[in-house]
Amino acid sequence: MLRVYSYSGCDSCRKALKWLKERSIEVENLAIRETPPSREELATMLKLYSGDLRKLFNVSGRDYRELNLKEKLPSMSDKEAIDLLHSNGNLIKRPFALGDGRGVVGFKPQEWTERLGIE
Repeated sequence: MLRVYSYSGCDSCRKALKWLKERSIEVENLAIRETPPSREELATMLKLYSGDLRKLFNVSGRDYRELNLKEKLPSMSDKEAIDLLHSNGNLIKRPFALGDGRGVVGFKPQEWTERLGIE
């Protein structure tokens, strides 16, 4: 089953969930702020994005800017970044979908089709 971490106030999250429903894809939808992905899930997603930490961060979010992560992220270890993401769901790019060894963040239908193998 596909786990989707989303935020109810996020337009991209609503679009992604609607897109999945239209394709009859069963999902477990979790509130990303209250229940952020586990460290293991974050590490898995990082591998799926070839170690590009920036892909996992909500770079347009207020928390990202307030923590000055644009400057700090390049010198952070993967463990430090994963711990930070796990502790603050607002920092994670959403929606965050993971299942059966596949995953994707953000919502671009073409990328979801390719990364999740969904038509």
